[in-house]
Amino acid sequence: MSDFEIDAVRALLGSKPRPVGLAERRERIEAVAGHPAAPDIALETETLNSVPLEWSLAPTSDPSRVLLFFHGGGYCSGSIKSHRGMATEAGRAAGARTLAVGYRLAPEHPFPAALEDAKAAYGLLLDRGYAPSRIAVGGDSAGGGLSLALMISLREEGRALPACAWLISPWVDLEMTGASIETKAAIDPLIHKAYLQELAEAYLAGADPRNPLVSPLHADLRGLPPILTQVGSAETLLDDAVRITGKAGAADVAASLEIWPDMIHAWPLWADRVAAGRRALAAAGAFMRSKFA
Repeated sequence: MSDFEIDAVRALLGSKPRPVGLAERRERIEAVAGHPAAPDIALETETLNSVPLEWSLAPTSDPSRVLLFFHGGGYCSGSIKSHRGMATEAGRAAGARTLAVGYRLAPEHPFPAALEDAKAAYGLLLDRGYAPSRIAVGGDSAGGGLSLALMISLREEGRALPACAWLISPWVDLEMTGASIETKAAIDPLIHKAYLQELAEAYLAGADPRNPLVSPLHADLRGLPPILTQVGSAETLLDDAVRITGKAGAADVAASLEIWPDMIHAWPLWADRVAAGRRALAAAGAFMRSKFA
């Protein structure tokens, strides 16, 4: 049975078709995605190597804990603004401060720019005195893939890893080989193969799509911290979530997968109007709370 609240989001998305131009697409995601921060959220901004950062803190959160958040948008769009509602409420649910990263976007800044910015932001947290055991990393779609790439890169460099990772509808296979790319195409209102191929080409700029730092599905995941992956049953990236969770589990990573019936890609973006989005954020928050030292 369909969820009437997510159906309203589907109608919103259908009323604003995706434009062709990159600038217009970036404007559209801010027009259709998410919601502003709640009035009780304290926001602070700064820049790191010209990359915008936004700190947020709910009144009941512990400022010694932090969620390092990376927005989705296929590495080509999305922003702190488009994901502010989800990022700030995820921090509230986790009882932590949130640091949202406006990493550089393709095609102007292809791989590895986003990963470099993610690593710089993690380094900033360590420099500010945050213990790795009190840091969670997470994000939706491309932000989920970037969260995994960050942890893989940190592990390869012998650096301390965060306490856990939270992935929403993660994009972990830039070759788009999952069966759900085809089987869910008719019901996914956001993500389709041709669109993903366009985004992947822009981000890769000639890089190998099987590089584990762009497609973590091909990575050795051993030694990573606990991972919670949440995905909707009505999205073409369903198989990305299923396969990355299975691979993590096979590598002895504590990996959990939640498949939410009827939900579309990155549905917690609309948590202000979709109860299932609020429940997903609550579940993610409980997971992160349980992993913080």
